[in-house]
Order: sequence, then structure tokens, then C-alpha cells
Amino acid sequence: MLKTKVGYSENVDAYQSGVETAKMANVIDNPQVGLFFTSCVQDQKKLMEGAKSVLGNVPIIGCTSSAALCTQDGYLNKETGYSGMMLFGGDVKVVTAGSKKTDESPREIGKRIAKEAVSKLTGDDKEPDFFFMSASPANEEEYLKGIQDVIGNIPVFGGSSADNTVEGKWSLLNDGDSFSDGCVIAIFYTDAKMKNIYTGAYHETDNAGIITKVNGARTLVEIDHKPALEVYSKWTGKPIEKLMGNNLLTETICAPLGVKDPIGKVTAVRHPMFANDDLSMNIGADLAVNTAVIQLSNTPEGILKANEETITKLNTLMDNDEESYFLVHCGGRRLGLALSNIEDKIYPEVKKVIPNKEFLMVFTFGEYGQGDHSSNTVGGLSLSYTAFGKE
Repeated sequence: MLKTKVGYSENVDAYQSGVETAKMANVIDNPQVGLFFTSCVQDQKKLMEGAKSVLGNVPIIGCTSSAALCTQDGYLNKETGYSGMMLFGGDVKVVTAGSKKTDESPREIGKRIAKEAVSKLTGDDKEPDFFFMSASPANEEEYLKGIQDVIGNIPVFGGSSADNTVEGKWSLLNDGDSFSDGCVIAIFYTDAKMKNIYTGAYHETDNAGIITKVNGARTLVEIDHKPALEVYSKWTGKPIEKLMGNNLLTETICAPLGVKDPIGKVTAVRHPMFANDDLSMNIGADLAVNTAVIQLSNTPEGILKANEETITKLNTLMDNDEESYFLVHCGGRRLGLALSNIEDKIYPEVKKVIPNKEFLMVFTFGEYGQGDHSSNTVGGLSLSYTAFGKE
């Protein structure tokens, strides 16, 4: 049987926070990996030193979480810091690896760390079942491609490192090391059930167009041969002046853009982050010319309600065999709920549908998951909610 245990701490001292989190989690047999998430305001290496002092040779990977964590016992959002871990053990084998950004392409780094991880597997030669990934916000799609070049298109769960203010203070955690730019992975081998729902939980509007110009992979220049911000302004009725610069990030939380996966099973959300003087928009994930882009819509209350609705669907997929839940919630969605003064309702909404099981919710700047018969997908303003079965 797969076993998991969640530990957490809000100790101001980074080392002691790591110790307390790991001690609380370290009560299961055969621990294999600790997925570890922390506040960006604390010393990451001290946090990991503390956790490693308890877990020894058990690998620990993860990232910083934006402004909060959430567990079965409550919402952790002290400005002085927090840490949380889901420890996996029991009937499972897990191998990990990670790397800072190097002169290699992100895809080559993805290949390299996937090869490094699978080389650590001892015993029976078997195919992996699913994997966790975290990367810095920039090249997630390319890291993912490289990993899949090695292990195939098995289900992914996870999200990108985040900070509290979108100014690059995030960190990735790799078994004692921390770095701001790169990728970490944990590959799982188990017969236990795992189900993931990846969704933006937005409504599609009738506002849609063709992407006709992109600068790089993440700057949307034109929709239907017109300046992208001009088109977006017309679609939403928001004045261009109100959308300029950093204003775009918060103005688009309830009205982001979306792109379809190749078979239309997932509408991946694209979060406009910054409006440039030339009326182009910096976007939080990759775009492609000659594909359609759709304006999406939801209310803060609808974004909040999506937590309960998504977990309810996940429970249906699991047939009441849940051991625990790992919930990746976009930090931008959390910010939108905070601006609407309903952030404090996230925990009760989740607890309503997970009354008696453990869970760890982290807040990321990019979310990864897999829809029904879709490939692995990267997007923003999304939920990637995963349940693990006992067997």
C-alpha cells in the first residue's frame, strides 16, 4: 500500500521549521521522497538542513510557494514563513534528480535529469507510473519535453516555483541545494492508483481569434493581425489605460486567455502578465502562431468554488480509495481571491470535500497536469489536483 504523511511548521527559525516539518511527516515505513514547499522569505538551505537532519538519505525536492500553504489542519500564511512536506513511502519506489539552468537547452537539461533519476532505480526493470516536476517560471514546456523524451508521456503533477510579489525571489529545492532557475523531478514506480484533474475551471466566451504574431514564445503581439492588447480591451470592455504595465496581471485573473490542446480535451489557461507600450502582452506560458486564442471568464466566487467542484470530480474518479491529496493551486488565483477578500475561504471550501484525509496545497506560478486522454500540459491560473490511492 502507498503511504503518505503531511508535515508542516510556521516556526520563524528556518532550520527548526525544516526539523518540525520533517519530524511530523516521518512516521511512515519505507520513506522514499519528501516533496517540500517553503516560504521565499526564509533561508532555503537552512530549511533543507533542518529537514535533512531528520530524514537523512531520503531525497527532498520541491519549491517555494506563493504567500501560503494549506494543509488538512489549516491555512499557513504567516509573513515570517512556513514549510510543508508530503512524504511518500510504503509500497512505492521514487527516484529524483534536479539541475540548475546551464548552457544546455532546457530540453537537454530535462533529458539529462530524467536519465540521472532513472539510473538510480535498482531492482526490477519496470516502467514509471507518474512523476512530479517543478521548474522556474520560464521554460517549463521545454523541460517537460526533455523529461518525456526519456520516460514517455506518463502523467505529470506539479507546478512552478513562486514568490510572494512576482519579482523573482523564488527557489527550487533539490536535496540540500537551492537555486532560482532550473528544474527538479521525482519519478514514481507504484501499483497504487493516481488520478489528476488539470483545469482552469473558467467559462469560454465567444471572444476568440487567431494568434498572428508572437515574439519569442511568450509575448503575444497580434491577434487577427491587430495589436493584442487592443483586441483584448475590446473583448473585455476594459480601457487600454487600465491594462498597461503590471496592471494587466491583476486585471486578467477573472478574464484570462485560453488555448486548446490538440484534441480539445484541455483548455490551457494563458495568464497575461504585463502590457508593453507597443500593445503586446507578456504571457505566462508558451503560445504558437496560427492557433486560436479564447477569452475566458469567471468570477472570484466561481474561482473559489472550483476547489470544491474539482475535488468532488477527483473523488468520483478515485472510487473512495483516497489515501491523500496533493493540490497545486495557482498563486495568481490565490491573489485574485485575496484582492476580493475571500482568500480565507479556500481552506473551508477544500475541507468541506476532504473532511478526514490529509492534503497539501501549494501555490505556484505555473501548473502542470493531464486531462482526459490529453497529453501533459503547462498553463497558468489553473488547478492541478491529484489524489493518491492506498492501493
